[in-house]
Amino acid sequence: MIRKLHHVAVAVESVDAALPFYRDVLGLDEIETLLLPDRGLKVALIKTGNSEIELLEPTADNTVRKFLDRRGSGLHHICFQVDDLAAAMPELRARGAQFIDPVPRPGAVGLVTFLPPSLAEGVLVELVQVPPVD
Repeated sequence: MIRKLHHVAVAVESVDAALPFYRDVLGLDEIETLLLPDRGLKVALIKTGNSEIELLEPTADNTVRKFLDRRGSGLHHICFQVDDLAAAMPELRARGAQFIDPVPRPGAVGLVTFLPPSLAEGVLVELVQVPPVD
């Protein structure tokens, strides 16, 4: 069911200020930046082999803004890729999972849902189903 660790998301005050560490110090140069105005986010997707680091900068009052105000910059969530999110959710629910999003919704790179941090020792967990590559 779980295919791989898709990404690790880091909440930051500024994507532009955070990128030099990943690009210049670590030498990660496959970077895509997205603006998601409907979610109030600026996102940088940084390729790291077959996974990514996702930098999240709030551009509006949203959950990432609240996270930064409470905790400061740092690990926001981890994300696992599944083949079929609609099929995975009932199976995981039967194993005791709960979902913040009861129905998959569009995310930055596919359909997503989140499991509350209370299930994973304080870590927010995302599941993503990415569209097939042509």
